[in-house]
Amino acid sequence: MSTRNTFLLFALLVALAIVGLRSLGGDTPKEFRRSRILMDTVVEITVTDAGGAPLPQVVDRAFDEIARIERLTSLFREGSDVARINAQRETKVAPETAAIVSLGLEVSRASGGAFDMTLGRLKMLWPMDGTQKAVPSQEAIRTALAGSGMDAIALRNGQVSRRFAETMVDLGGIAKGYAIDRAYETLKAAGVRQAAVNAGGDLRLLGGHGEKPWRIAIQHPRKPGGIVGSLALRDVAVVTSGDYERFFELDGVRYHHLFDPRTGWPARASQSATVVAPSAALADALATAAFVLGPQKGIALLEKTPDAEGLIIGADGNVYRTAGLETAWEQ
Repeated sequence: MSTRNTFLLFALLVALAIVGLRSLGGDTPKEFRRSRILMDTVVEITVTDAGGAPLPQVVDRAFDEIARIERLTSLFREGSDVARINAQRETKVAPETAAIVSLGLEVSRASGGAFDMTLGRLKMLWPMDGTQKAVPSQEAIRTALAGSGMDAIALRNGQVSRRFAETMVDLGGIAKGYAIDRAYETLKAAGVRQAAVNAGGDLRLLGGHGEKPWRIAIQHPRKPGGIVGSLALRDVAVVTSGDYERFFELDGVRYHHLFDPRTGWPARASQSATVVAPSAALADALATAAFVLGPQKGIALLEKTPDAEGLIIGADGNVYRTAGLETAWEQ
């Protein structure tokens, strides 16, 4: 295994510690659990009440659905929708890709561009795979930002168009959430009544954990293995974006993979942002946007988004929460 792959696998296993799944007490239900490496992370599906659905066949179908979305949305897979989008100015895409882009554009507009699906060139500029520690020049960053922005792409009648030749679309900030949702829908349609789909700490919960809600532990951004609190939840999605997931440190400064689209540099207002929403795709995009915006503007974004709640750990280490999250929060 190459050094890069060894680092990636280690990072993926660490990512699973971002969110813990535990019952809130009482008898622990019997669990069926399987995992695969998909979408550059470890995906684990846990079923606690199959509801008569045939296992493991249904779980395998859920994994297959994630793999299908990965094939459509991969930035580097030849023939994927994203690869085709980046190769031509106008591209007819699959309905699933169109749904992802449509939601992404909605969050981009709502967040004033804090969520941006056109940062492909910028993300390729910054090395976050563990192979090197290097900070790009300001001129290189400026060049990489050319053709980016919330108005750089448009969607109409299932066709994605790029306004600029330089635009490189990257759906990494939302496609994983959508894939989680597809796995959830596969399980639910088969009759599964209680389950959790966990992709590197990004979750979609079906029902509860036995008779209790799931307890979702929120990792402390600066204390590996530590938590800042937990959430008692059922039938929702939970996604965390943090500056501790993929990063390197150079001369005492932490450089991470969550970029401020306005500057091209890692966003500095937050340490992590956790979003609870009806779908993992929405939570995925909102978590990135809220992280970039920081506590005040990020919480305001979540407060105005229907059925979304969340918490942001600011650069100062303080925890900021939406009002609707109070009943689920335990410290």
